[in-house]
Amino acid sequence: MSSEMQPADEALTAIAVEAVAKHYRIYERPQDRLMQALRARMGRLLGRNPKPLFREFRALHDVSLRIPHGQTVGIIGRNGAGKSTLLQIICGTLAPSSGQVATRGRVAALLELGTGFNPEFTGRENIHLNASILGLSAEQIRQRFDDIVAFAEIGDFIDQPVKTYSSGMYVRLAFAVIAHVDADILVIDEALAVGDVFFAQKCMRFLRDFQQHGTVLFVSHSSGSVVGLCERAIWLDGGRVVLDGPAKEVCEAYHASVYGHMPAAGAVAQAPAAPVAPAVSPAGGDDADAIDPSLDRAQMQVFAFDPDKAGFGDGGSRIESVRFETPAGKTLHQIEGGEIVRLVAEARANRHIPSPIVGFFVKDRLGQQLFGTNTWGDPPPAPMPVDAGGLIRAEFEFRMPYLPKGRYTVDVAVADGTYLQHVQTMWIYDALAFESIFIPRSTGLVGIPYRAITLSVAAPEAAAARTASDSGVQVPG
Repeated sequence: MSSEMQPADEALTAIAVEAVAKHYRIYERPQDRLMQALRARMGRLLGRNPKPLFREFRALHDVSLRIPHGQTVGIIGRNGAGKSTLLQIICGTLAPSSGQVATRGRVAALLELGTGFNPEFTGRENIHLNASILGLSAEQIRQRFDDIVAFAEIGDFIDQPVKTYSSGMYVRLAFAVIAHVDADILVIDEALAVGDVFFAQKCMRFLRDFQQHGTVLFVSHSSGSVVGLCERAIWLDGGRVVLDGPAKEVCEAYHASVYGHMPAAGAVAQAPAAPVAPAVSPAGGDDADAIDPSLDRAQMQVFAFDPDKAGFGDGGSRIESVRFETPAGKTLHQIEGGEIVRLVAEARANRHIPSPIVGFFVKDRLGQQLFGTNTWGDPPPAPMPVDAGGLIRAEFEFRMPYLPKGRYTVDVAVADGTYLQHVQTMWIYDALAFESIFIPRSTGLVGIPYRAITLSVAAPEAAAARTASDSGVQVPG
């Protein structure tokens, strides 16, 4: 059963799951369901126990956990591990076969597409329906309706039946509703994997703000997303909790299991040992920084700068241009992994700025900051004041890393002050976007551009001679 915690319960516990199990009956034929009901009734009348016509599938096995208020917890596991079943039981949309769940506060959930929406209703009607289910009064819905529509960014489709929506539009509307119902607990089940990169990052910014005062349950197949967002992770497999602990350690153990390395009972397994690195020979020639052209390159498509993207600041400057260039100053619309590029940001001062600082972050689609820097150096540079109407230009030259396939964005900011004490005059989220369309041999969130990769082998006799030589043993000639 699922229930609301009483005031006498532990005040700091947001979710309590006690010995929850969920069993399903699987029938081979539809008619077996009716036959089973009839045989069970006859068996009770005759005092017999007939053989069942079903097999039992156990989605969850005696799962117990407690989540304190304000904690962000990731749930990971393979398909069929029981993640969605557990979330539905916590949200109260599915009853457990045994055990109980108690929650403290209002729960808002974004589960699989379609949950909570009537496909025949318009977006407008579904906002009223879904928000009322989540506990808002008619007056509260009326007051927040415009904000919900603005957050969803679906335009005139708000008055169209949601069955005509794309999956991305569905998620936009669903997330917009749960973002405006004053929830205490948010439950997100893989929903952010659908939709465009800009809305996904908008949702992640909301989640990071929500983390300051609320509880989040976040389900994802992406270990990087869980590590980036969550402080704690729970690994489910076969309906059982395998590990529960710090997100990084649990995700490393889960990642190891994907390659056949299971952790010992009650312990967090370390990630599988990496193969011994092959000997790497620096590129020869006059250019010491040259990269072997035979190595894979990651192709990236750069999109146009958008000065009207969301941001914040005191208005002391306006960012007018963000672009990638070659070291010679030519604008780049395509980039190869390993290529030396220059990120150029230009801003116009709207007032006198005594000590401008310009910085940037490159983020993945979930808003995780992959790399970035700013113009404040070590030792600190001499202040370069600029008057109103003046131009601020910053250049960052670096070798573009390899990035896995997907979309990435660049945040750019102009501050006034020092590294430790400053005010933001303008910060633009997602000012520039680019897409990696080719996966190189490098792996991870960011791949480094290797200058060379070599592999060598030796015959058994030569290998024995080399081993003996390394150990100082003389080999008979």
